[in-house]
Amino acid sequence: MPRLPLWGLVSAAAAPVLLVTGWTIAARLQPGGFDSATQTISALAAVDASHRWVMTAAIVGTGAAQVATAVALRPAARPGRILLAAGGVCTMLVAAFPLPASSGTSPAHAVAAAGSFSLLAVWPLLSWQRGRDVPWALRRRVATTAGCTLVLATAVFFHSAATDGAHIGLTERAAAVLLNLWPLAVAVTALGTRPRG
Repeated sequence: MPRLPLWGLVSAAAAPVLLVTGWTIAARLQPGGFDSATQTISALAAVDASHRWVMTAAIVGTGAAQVATAVALRPAARPGRILLAAGGVCTMLVAAFPLPASSGTSPAHAVAAAGSFSLLAVWPLLSWQRGRDVPWALRRRVATTAGCTLVLATAVFFHSAATDGAHIGLTERAAAVLLNLWPLAVAVTALGTRPRG
């Protein structure tokens, strides 16, 4: 079983920290206040958002961290790692295709965001491995349960977005946190697993 390099743990921890710190700071910089329960993360990086560079940088950094984590997670199955990396690329594309206005829409942005959420939700389902030295988070039952949970959280957010739900911001943030915490959980268990001699 390949070992996880220490920098992989750093990149896995960086993703949720960058994302949450970014949306917290960016929301505080919006004049007149910002309701995180009803407004999306993307609104903080929209073309007309105040200090949009804060959220844009956080999104790009989060995506780059996701790609780096995918490269580092050698104990995970390759198909899962590819999906995680693709999710990170889509995350960066969210920043590359910002909303034209805080309350506006953009097909390119919507596709990038849907791709990011979907790929980050599904990757655990293809990440599990067999063997006695497999890290806990990469065992089939654990990875499958995590994947199903992430798919459910993402589906709740997608439903809220499709129906203009009153708490779209809350469901988006809950899903985003879960999607970015799972790679960290995998990295922690992978780093803590020592091959048997």
